[in-house]
Amino acid sequence: MPNRLDGKVAVITGGASGLGEASARLFASEGARVVIADRDSSRGPMVASEIGDAARFVETDVRSGEDVQGMFAVADETWGRVDVIYNNAGVGGPEGRVTECSEERYDLISDVNIRGVWLGMKYGIPHLERAGGGSIIVTASIAAITGVAGVSAYCASKGAVVAMVQAAAGEWASKNIRINCILPGNIATGQGSRDEDQIEQSREFMAQYNPVRRSGEAIDIANAALFLASDASSLITGQKLVVDGGWTSLDDRYVQVMGPQYSQG
Repeated sequence: MPNRLDGKVAVITGGASGLGEASARLFASEGARVVIADRDSSRGPMVASEIGDAARFVETDVRSGEDVQGMFAVADETWGRVDVIYNNAGVGGPEGRVTECSEERYDLISDVNIRGVWLGMKYGIPHLERAGGGSIIVTASIAAITGVAGVSAYCASKGAVVAMVQAAAGEWASKNIRINCILPGNIATGQGSRDEDQIEQSREFMAQYNPVRRSGEAIDIANAALFLASDASSLITGQKLVVDGGWTSLDDRYVQVMGPQYSQG
């Protein structure tokens, strides 16, 4: 059976750790050549080296149009094409109530989570056009469809990219460019500066409350991204793929468990 991404070239932002790293490794194992775009200039080259000749690292700040154009240029100069764009880079973490979140924090979240995705589409789509089509994947969040008290700026940013995906998908479907987003639930990664103890606490919490009785792992999202990157999803565009173990199927539980800590007392 052939690898699912044979002959394809993928550019993955936030590819040096977490969901992006898991996706880069999985994509490469399925035959893709991968550009790992990340600000982490120490871990990024290490991940690329471990993957081998099928990977390149390029230091990238997704808030910079120049950097984003540069990551696509690396793919084009090295392998002559771009077939898959995974706009995965993002920031999160505690903000407090709306009145407690600083303007600086709000701007950072918006710039990385919204502008970064928009730049990835703006400068990546011409490369996909030249390749005759392709797939764009965006990491959103279940926070885009449920809301989570204490992270309003993050929720807003993820809701924005879901809307962006749906609008852009309609614009580019006739060019054989598919654009979809993944909405992860609680995933055991270090996003938001969580340390190993916090990640393990998250695993224990989700083992108790999530319908599937476990937390999500980075590979769960990587597998979803692989599906959307591959030809197996050729009729799917403009969609929200929720990967949360059934968490959002129980909205009342979500509010009861997550909301009270931020409620007015």
